[in-house]
Amino acid sequence: MPNLPRSSRLASPVDTAAHGEYRISQRPDDPRPLYRFTGHVVDDPQPGRYHIYAGWFCPWSQRVTIARALAGLEDAVTVSYVDNQRDGRGWAFRERYGPDPVNGFTLLRHAYEATEEGFDGHVSVPTLWDRHLARVVSNDFAGIGIDLATRFGRLANPVAETYPEALREEIESLDLSIGSPARLAALDERLAGREYLVGGVLTEADIRLWVHLARLGPSLADHPNLLRYARALYAIPAFRDTTDFTTFAHPDWTLA
Repeated sequence: MPNLPRSSRLASPVDTAAHGEYRISQRPDDPRPLYRFTGHVVDDPQPGRYHIYAGWFCPWSQRVTIARALAGLEDAVTVSYVDNQRDGRGWAFRERYGPDPVNGFTLLRHAYEATEEGFDGHVSVPTLWDRHLARVVSNDFAGIGIDLATRFGRLANPVAETYPEALREEIESLDLSIGSPARLAALDERLAGREYLVGGVLTEADIRLWVHLARLGPSLADHPNLLRYARALYAIPAFRDTTDFTTFAHPDWTLA
């Protein structure tokens, strides 16, 4: 393992003049970020083994923190938050959310470099860290969320079973992109007379849609079924307690 800083110091302020802008690592033939770690949680792990590095601003992180809460894993899987801004060094630990409580790293990159010397992939949140092996397990946000919903056995005290086997195919086939008015209209129509997206129960599909609806801001009011649905989800503690509207593009907007 390389010699890395392991103190509780905070990172210096964002400085793009000194460090440049962060560049997302990609393959030459693939526009997607290069997620290098796609491991999984072991079945029925011991409490405290795993830690999630998250970002309040990030929809992919919020998917994971909601899944954690709905699985009743707040005491079994710890979570901490990186600062909301980054420069060329990537995500960092600063005063607003405090130092890295697990390793004392000042930059999230240090966790990746501790796992793979010379790491050249995308440093992202959420990141799943294994305390027992002292390494990054995964920065594949979809896989982390599903692991939290399915792999914690006796540690879980679920509010909802969000990835039931009978509904998995439908959950994965559902197009939840909201990038166009037509798509929003289609989702609004789907939710007419429905409480949830799939099977009449709260599932991973609702988590995936919620994190985007919460960031739409006032334009959500143009879609009454989506607005009703979003407000109902926001009333659930797992959704409400993982949401900080001030970190989104419309910081003064709320669903309360």
